[in-house]
Amino acid sequence: MTFAVPATPALNARIPGSKSLTNRALLLAAAAHGPSALGAPLVSDDTTAFREALRGLGVRIDTSEDDAVWTVTGLGRGPAGAATVWCADAGTAARFLPPFAATGHGDFGFEGSDQLTARPVAPLAEALRLLGTDVTTGPGGRLPLRVRSRGLDGGELTVDSSLSSQFLTGLLIAGPLMRGPLSLRVPELVSRPYIDMTVALMRRFGADVEEATPGAFAVRPTGYRGVDLPIEPDASTASYVFAAAAVTGTSVRVAGLGRAGLQGDLRFTEVLARAGARVETTDEATTVTGTGSLRGGFSVDMGEISDTFMTLAAIAPLADAPITITGVAHARLKESDRVAAVEGNLRALGIRTETGPDRITVHPGAPVPARIVCHRDHRIAMAFSVLGLRAEGITLDDPGCVAKTFPGFHEELHRLFPQHSVPTT
Repeated sequence: MTFAVPATPALNARIPGSKSLTNRALLLAAAAHGPSALGAPLVSDDTTAFREALRGLGVRIDTSEDDAVWTVTGLGRGPAGAATVWCADAGTAARFLPPFAATGHGDFGFEGSDQLTARPVAPLAEALRLLGTDVTTGPGGRLPLRVRSRGLDGGELTVDSSLSSQFLTGLLIAGPLMRGPLSLRVPELVSRPYIDMTVALMRRFGADVEEATPGAFAVRPTGYRGVDLPIEPDASTASYVFAAAAVTGTSVRVAGLGRAGLQGDLRFTEVLARAGARVETTDEATTVTGTGSLRGGFSVDMGEISDTFMTLAAIAPLADAPITITGVAHARLKESDRVAAVEGNLRALGIRTETGPDRITVHPGAPVPARIVCHRDHRIAMAFSVLGLRAEGITLDDPGCVAKTFPGFHEELHRLFPQHSVPTT
C-alpha cells in the first residue's frame, strides 16, 4: 500500500525512560552500599509500584520535585523484618523482589492484582526452595508468594526460564548478596536481550558476573556499590512512534537511543527496515523514516524482542503481502494472551490472520471500524493506536491502560501526528 512521503524534517519524539532499566536500576541501587541517583526514570504505574514495593521492604527512595531524579539509599544487603508487599500489575516486582528478600532475614509476602496473580511464579519459587529458602505460593504456583528468609549461601542451580527471563534476572541480581558464589545453568531462555541488560547493569553497580559458556552464569558474592545512572528512553515504547513514522511516511527521531544502548528492543527498527522503512542509528539517536510503502512477504522471529511483536502485527494489514511473526509463545503469558488478543482485534477489524502456539500471520487488508479490546494491556492499546493513524474508526475500550508504561502516550502521539485523537474516556 503506497502513500505520499512529505519532505519534512524529522519529528523529535519525547519518549519516557525505560521501564526495564528503571526497575532493574531501582533494585540494584536498593541492594548497594551508598546512595545512587537515577536520572530521568520512567514515572508510570509499573515503576511507581516497584518503587513503593521497595519502600515497603525498608529502602529509602527520595524523589525530586519534578520526579526527574530518584535517589536511592541502598541497604547494602537484603531486607530485614516483616512486610507484605503489593506488586500491583508489575511483573518485575513479583519476579525480582522475592529473590532479593530471600537474601535478607525476615518474613515477606508478595501480592498483586488479579491480572498479575494470573501470571506464573512457580519456576521462581522452586528455584528459591532449591537454594534453601522457605517459599509458599498460591494455588497453581501463582501469587500470593511468601518468603521466610535467613539469607542464601549460593550454590549451583538449573533455572527454568522458558516462560520468562524475569525469573533468571531476579536470581542473577540476588547473587552478589549471597554468602557464597552462585552458578546458574539455563537450558532454555526467552527474551535474551533482557538478560544482557541485567548483566550489564549489575556490572555497572560493581558486580562480578560472567557467562563462561552460553547459558552458564557465575556470580560472585561481591555486593554492590551505589552509582549515578541516567535512564535511557524506553526502546519498547519507541517502537510505536517508529512504526507510526513507517506507516505515515514521516520521519521520527528518538534522542538517547543509539548504538551503545542497553535495550534489545531497539532491534525492532531492523524489522521496520525489512518492511521498507529507512533507519539511521548514530551514537546519539535513532531515526526512522517511512519511504512510501510497507513491504510484507517475510517471516521474522521476534522471540527476543517480543514486547514489540504487537507493534508489527498491528500495522501488518497495511503491508503489500502477508507478514508472519514467530517465536512468541511466551507472549501468551504476559499482561494478556497477546497472540490471542492481537488475533481477535485484527479479526474484528476485518483482517485475515492465522495463528499457532508461537506464531501469527497477518494478511493485507483494509481495516473496518472497530473498538479494540485492550485486555488492560498497555501494549495492545498503543500498538492499535498506531494502526489508527491510517485506518478510520478505531477506538479503544480502555485507553487509560497505557499508564502502565507511558501515561502521556496519547498526548505525545497526537503532538507528533495530529490525526490521532486523544481519548476522553
